Amino acid sequence: MIGKNIYEIRKRRGLTLTELADRAGIAKSYLSNIERNLNKNPSVNVMEKLALVLDVELKELLNTEKPTETQNHQLDKEWLEFVTDLKNSGIDKEQLEEYKKLLEFIKWQNIKDLNN
Repeated sequence: MIGKNIYEIRKRRGLTLTELADRAGIAKSYLSNIERNLNKNPSVNVMEKLALVLDVELKELLNTEKPTETQNHQLDKEWLEFVTDLKNSGIDKEQLEEYKKLLEFIKWQNIKDLNN
């Protein structure tokens, strides 16, 4: 189940297996084995790195229950509120791309710091 969670979140984030492995500082083959549930017991250190790159809490990766309809609706509502707040603050779609680059850089820096 852990592997499936990682796979699904990785796909939602638009990351390839190689990108996630590189950003997390783990071997691509190791990540592939985790996602395919060939390695069902990855270390906490590896799980923390993956959670950081995927921008989720560790418990979301470890969650063995399927999200309920209420949880999905709550997430959708939070995202809609977030986007509305951005729009109301005057940020347009083009500017959002620049912020995305900045966020990617910050995540990369955090991962680099975690690996050192």
